Amino acid sequence: QVQLVESGGGLVQPGTSLRLSCAASGRAISGEMMAWFRQAPGKEREFVAAISRAGGTTIQAGSVKGRFTISRDNPKNTVYLQMNTLKPEDTAVYYCNAGVPYWQCAGDLCPAGNDWGQGTQVTVSS
Repeated sequence: QVQLVESGGGLVQPGTSLRLSCAASGRAISGEMMAWFRQAPGKEREFVAAISRAGGTTIQAGSVKGRFTISRDNPKNTVYLQMNTLKPEDTAVYYCNAGVPYWQCAGDLCPAGNDWGQGTQVTVSS
């Protein structure tokens, strides 16, 4: 089983940037599609972005397209989420997800895989 540890969250002002990291251990994630999800207070967990095994294909939810970029470094077994022009509505706990079933991705949405990190809090507020 893979262990996923997110980091990089914090309290930031609107319009600024953050980069989240997801460090995996226990197995190599180079053969898996990876994703980020988020969950705001009182809301269901939602898809944010996903990246293919080699990093050549990315999918972003419409709400973050053009502002968030997902990337990966397979030798480091790490996935990143660069978040720019942050808005208060981006406030949520962000979760790393492994083993995304890429064949079920459609449009700007992917279902979740089986493995989750513990999450990192991102708060956007002035």
